[in-house]
Amino acid sequence: MDVSIGSRLQHAWTAFLNKDPTSYTRSYGGGYGYRPDRPRMSRGNERSIVTSVYNRIAIDAAAIDIKHIRLDDNERFVEEIKSNLNECLSTEANIDQTGRSLIQDAVMSMFDEGCVAIVPVETDLNPEVTGSYDVNSLRVGKITEWYPKDVKILLYNDEKGTKQEVRLKKSMVAIIENPLYAVINEPNSTMQRLIRKLNLLDAVDEQSSSGKLDLIIQLPYIVKSEARRQQAEARRRSIEEQLTGSKYGIAYTDGTEHITQLNRAVENNLMSQVQYLTSMLFSQLGITQGILDGTADEKTMLNYYNRTIEPILSAIVDEMKRKFLTKTARSQLQSIAFFRDPFKLVPVSELSEIADKFTRNEIMSSNEIRQVIGMKPSKDPKADELRNKNLSEPSGGDNAENVLTESKVKKIINKSKEEKQNGTKTEIRF
Repeated sequence: MDVSIGSRLQHAWTAFLNKDPTSYTRSYGGGYGYRPDRPRMSRGNERSIVTSVYNRIAIDAAAIDIKHIRLDDNERFVEEIKSNLNECLSTEANIDQTGRSLIQDAVMSMFDEGCVAIVPVETDLNPEVTGSYDVNSLRVGKITEWYPKDVKILLYNDEKGTKQEVRLKKSMVAIIENPLYAVINEPNSTMQRLIRKLNLLDAVDEQSSSGKLDLIIQLPYIVKSEARRQQAEARRRSIEEQLTGSKYGIAYTDGTEHITQLNRAVENNLMSQVQYLTSMLFSQLGITQGILDGTADEKTMLNYYNRTIEPILSAIVDEMKRKFLTKTARSQLQSIAFFRDPFKLVPVSELSEIADKFTRNEIMSSNEIRQVIGMKPSKDPKADELRNKNLSEPSGGDNAENVLTESKVKKIINKSKEEKQNGTKTEIRF
């Protein structure tokens, strides 16, 4: 159907004008040169290398899918529930973040603060009145004050574009504590000691590279009287002027004067202590240098996922399940779980052998294997069948008489018994 020119003009819109012909002027709120809802590191974390470790763990944790699911009577995964909560966890958590960036934000903030809150900002019903509500948007907030049954949270308000404190009940907020709190957030933990040593090392580096010469000039006379001190000060200023005024920084001294240079590397064991604390921290976190630079093998990555990523995701998922799903929903076999793709670490050379084993043992269908590889599913109905393709199908139709049924087997057994009693033998063909 053709659209008239008048209708086109009436519904026309352009991004550069940011308006249509019938729009009205509205207030956009405050503007910022940087993203105001982005998490900011504190306690000196932003000035040390530990932020890169936090970021690596947060990225790996956010790469694992978290879904709102339904279980069977044996607590096995049956299907994914198409709810607003599942939409928040998988696609859009709020107007600024996807579901994946929400989890990354939560893990980064949890490492920095030690405890973080995931708040249902928008719901279809009032959470303070009923527990049977559906979550429309989620945000990560910083807990500033604790009360017996409430918490005060510093939360970003996307309507005003600023962060503000709100007091909410603990029963409606997912409060997630860092499972690695004793290693990362305790005042005298390995991570905090490493941060302090790194700050000291930075201070020493700044002092040694401040541009000073650190010279001691030994004059050929005793500097005890006021006149001698003034003479020594004049000599010092003279050498400073020679160095600063010279094109190549050259000065001259008397033959009886001696100069000692002190801007050598300060002998301390800070670097060895930093290396020791770093190796200890990596062992306590279950990570290695190969995990950070991407050269770790499959066994190392499996150990990393089991010892580091799994406790973090379990803490997030269990708290969401406890706060966002009522007892009635849990009794209806609803749950929240995370799923890690086991094929991400498999090289292409081994994928064909794994695909053969999975299809032959009727664990995955051909189309499911094609999805893992990144290929489009086949339209052949047999590609969705969960059966061993290496075995021939049981014959049907005209060849049905060749299939051994239970009645045929009984007849053959009875016939063989009779022939055994009569002393005759008959050849049985299958």
